[in-house]
Amino acid sequence: MGRETERLSALQVTKLKSPGYYCDGAGLYLQVSKTGSKSWIFRYTLHGKSKEMGLGSFAAFSLAEARKRAVQQRQLISYGVDPVINKQGILQREKLTSEASVSFDKAAAEFIETHKSAWKNPKHADQW
Repeated sequence: MGRETERLSALQVTKLKSPGYYCDGAGLYLQVSKTGSKSWIFRYTLHGKSKEMGLGSFAAFSLAEARKRAVQQRQLISYGVDPVINKQGILQREKLTSEASVSFDKAAAEFIETHKSAWKNPKHADQW
């Protein structure tokens, strides 16, 4: 007999108030904090180590959306990819591309300003 999935209902999730972890199945949990805030947690085991990652708050993602996000993470795990490391890599890549992107005009102006003093003839700066 397989493990039970989709144990929680949307109505049940909205009514839960006491702090704790509530299992929906297949690694998806609803975490209710002491303050009453709710968030989705995905627990998984990869390479013999148990880990968990946040999938977002209950206010931002419904039960159905949380289940879809958990499926995406399970697919990554099936390929041997750690979802947490994958997420960190994506965030880091986005940060680097946003910081590193400089327009050609700006890069050219900086180059001219930097090298202008080394050119023998002022005409060279105009040519650039």
